[in-house]
Amino acid sequence: MTRFSIALIIASVIASGESFASEPLVMRAKAELEINGGNSSFAPYYIASNRHGTLSQAKGAGIGITLDKQMDLSRRFTYGFGVEGRFGATNRTDYDQFRSATQSWGVSRQAPANVWLQQLYAEVKFRGVFFEAGLKEQRAALVNEDLSSGDLVHGINARPMPGARAGFVDFQNIPFTNGWVQIQGELGYWKYLDNDWQKHHFSFYNYHVNLGAWHNYKRCFFRTKPSEAFSLTIGMQAAAQFSGTTTNYHHGQITSEEKFSLSVKDFIDMIVLREGDDYWKGNHVGSWDIQGRYRLKSGDEIKLYAQWLWEDGSGIGKLNGWDGLWGIEWKTAKPAPVSGAVVEVLSFMNQSGPLHYDPADIPGTTMTGSQATGADNYYNNTWYNGYAYYGMSLGSPMFISPIYNNDGFTTAFVDNRFWGIHAGICGTIIDGLDYRVLGSWRKFYGTMMLPRISPVHDFSTMVEASWMIPRVPGLKLTVQAAFDAGNSPLGNRGGMLAGISYSGLFNCNTKKFTPCGL
Repeated sequence: MTRFSIALIIASVIASGESFASEPLVMRAKAELEINGGNSSFAPYYIASNRHGTLSQAKGAGIGITLDKQMDLSRRFTYGFGVEGRFGATNRTDYDQFRSATQSWGVSRQAPANVWLQQLYAEVKFRGVFFEAGLKEQRAALVNEDLSSGDLVHGINARPMPGARAGFVDFQNIPFTNGWVQIQGELGYWKYLDNDWQKHHFSFYNYHVNLGAWHNYKRCFFRTKPSEAFSLTIGMQAAAQFSGTTTNYHHGQITSEEKFSLSVKDFIDMIVLREGDDYWKGNHVGSWDIQGRYRLKSGDEIKLYAQWLWEDGSGIGKLNGWDGLWGIEWKTAKPAPVSGAVVEVLSFMNQSGPLHYDPADIPGTTMTGSQATGADNYYNNTWYNGYAYYGMSLGSPMFISPIYNNDGFTTAFVDNRFWGIHAGICGTIIDGLDYRVLGSWRKFYGTMMLPRISPVHDFSTMVEASWMIPRVPGLKLTVQAAFDAGNSPLGNRGGMLAGISYSGLFNCNTKKFTPCGL
């Protein structure tokens, strides 16, 4: 950023007549305790999924303490910050590991850390633009986080990484369109910090492991006027893994090691794609997103949406058939016995076909007249780890995350070719008492490269009730019961979770604390 640009921003802030000191400092505080139990090593699918990686084990107890200050989006200039610490203890899980020193297999018994920093960030907004740095839980772009199976690219299933991002705050009107066309976009870079996790979980026998990688994410959406009864949103998300050192193993022996560069140019290449020594630099994954929303006179809304997953040019050109997420959502304007419902169908059976052939892959070949760009191998890559962080999928948890691979194959998704259906429903039984029900069925076929001899299946469901206790404002009780059934890697398991939280707002100017549900 040039000195002129910095001076211009400072001058604009002063001209706006606002400053940090003029904004009331209202802090949000929350403390929660969760206890869960189950009959397996891992918690049931819906208890562990889409919760920012805070729970994976079947048995444990955890405490979360959060303190933050949200940005006031009604102000031209505003700021925010936050911190969240997690503390707890859980059961351990056994992972197979090959010990090169003794040329034998052993068991690595692992559990999540007892103490970790979940969030620590600061952010600032001027007009319609924001900048953020640190550890912060990101939000999904379009799907309903409470009821959806999860965003395919930028989900809420894994822990946050440290990094920085900038972009437009929500959707902004495009000049000269009279509000009929809006734009939203952002760009961010984050650092993988799960090297130790991989060292303690990976098998070190076959395949590869990448340590020290970086993560890039960008998106751009366009939306028609939201005040109209019908509004259309369309755009693209794109993510990439780059840099780090990749080590390849074969029968416990290191066969090669490649250290990828990390320079300013590499960060730029994630935005303006450039070919490297092996295809495009980095491991890229993204989706075409489209959503149509219709608002009834009552204020209720109906949404039809789709996310078309891609790994390379063939998927971007939609040469992967019906692959993607297809959903419909109903949402009421006021609390009701059924205030929201989602049904989604997912299929990743095509993957641009099972074959990939490019003459450039085989120097000296006489077959130079054609190529087959297939075998997309969603969420997997030849040089980088699977699209996951601390073993949890960075996109949709409907792809069974590598954390469940007890054989130590923790840098790959072993069942990315599947189809299934997911449904969710929520509502208010009485004032203060809400419920949520989620369920899914999936059939897995392995991968294009390593197909299963016989497909496996899974059925998962969860029932949740949450109660805001009227006599104690700010106090909330939550209970979840869930189970998985089938012969997939998720297995047959059941479990329950009970949580209690207390939250409220503290006005630092008036020194007043107001209990309320957060």
